Amino acid sequence: MACGPVVDQRYLKDLEGARRDLASIIQRKNAAPVLLRLAFHDAANYNVTNNTGGVNGSVRLRQELSQPPNKGIEDGVKFCEEVKKKHPRVTYADIIQLAGVLAVELSGGPCIDFVPGRMDTNVADKLNIPNPRGGADHLRRTFYQMGLSDKDIVVLSGAHTLGRARKENSGFNGPFTRNTLKFDNSYFVELMRGETPGLVKFPTDKALVQDPVFRPLVELYARHEGAFFRDYAESHKKLSELGFTPSLHVWRWM
Repeated sequence: MACGPVVDQRYLKDLEGARRDLASIIQRKNAAPVLLRLAFHDAANYNVTNNTGGVNGSVRLRQELSQPPNKGIEDGVKFCEEVKKKHPRVTYADIIQLAGVLAVELSGGPCIDFVPGRMDTNVADKLNIPNPRGGADHLRRTFYQMGLSDKDIVVLSGAHTLGRARKENSGFNGPFTRNTLKFDNSYFVELMRGETPGLVKFPTDKALVQDPVFRPLVELYARHEGAFFRDYAESHKKLSELGFTPSLHVWRWM
């Protein structure tokens, strides 16, 4: 059963408190990578065909969180639970997606529009998380199910600039870029360089430079960080609203 919030001035005040607490957690605990991954995983289960799943907080549920593709994001859920306890009127879904937005912004990335009002669910979603061992066709099947485009696939992959792969989670071990806490275009720069000692590239990462449609976008973002930031902010907003219809009131963190 879904439970949607009334986005009034009291809710916005509570959400501002949640924002401050999330920002503190990100900065004190270097939590940007895990919170960004958590936000992605809560959104990625959206199915555009039947309008199910999406940004509904289901990733926190044991049945969903315990699935292998979600391994490693438990700390992100704990951080959001900590914020939820202090601001119980704010939905898990809003907290999780706000955490993803702040993870990008506080790591040096672009500002992303955020509209509150997501509803929570108590029913686990069917998983639709990309397999890092997949190729271009796998990426398209996964992201097309969400209603996302080839451009979205490439630009959102740039979020790998934060964090690292861990063997116990993905079977791979190591960072994707040299600074795992800085949001920039270095993921694409490293893709264009090819194999680099000490850095990890998933098969799905390599597919971006091998596919004739994906590669020109990789080249663009490697050359122009501004273009990456512009397109990333647009695609991240889209991801953060999968399965959610915002009100006409557009609210953005300043």
